[in-house]
Amino acid sequence: MKMWLEPKGYFVVTAPDGEAGINMVKTEKPDIVFVDLRMPGMDGSETIKGIREFEKKTPTIIINSYVSDLKMQEVISAGISGVFYKDQDFEKGAALLDTALRTHKRLKE
Repeated sequence: MKMWLEPKGYFVVTAPDGEAGINMVKTEKPDIVFVDLRMPGMDGSETIKGIREFEKKTPTIIINSYVSDLKMQEVISAGISGVFYKDQDFEKGAALLDTALRTHKRLKE
């Protein structure tokens, strides 16, 4: 994602795991968060729940490989802005990113 987003002009920070990601959201205050659903240690669902404890409004997009993943129900109930499936074209990801950011901006106004 970083290699794809930076050339498009986005400033990107990454975290090696869910716990670091939660801490990064606290300190960096990002405009949007991408979270892989399947990670070692703390998975994406737990990571989003951790973020939602202190940040309820930042748009969050799940990255996943599996369309029929049981964990998806958990993250949907935690409030996500969308899902980017790893087998999708990055242009679909760009559209999802743009929509999430525009929606979030309108809600802040």
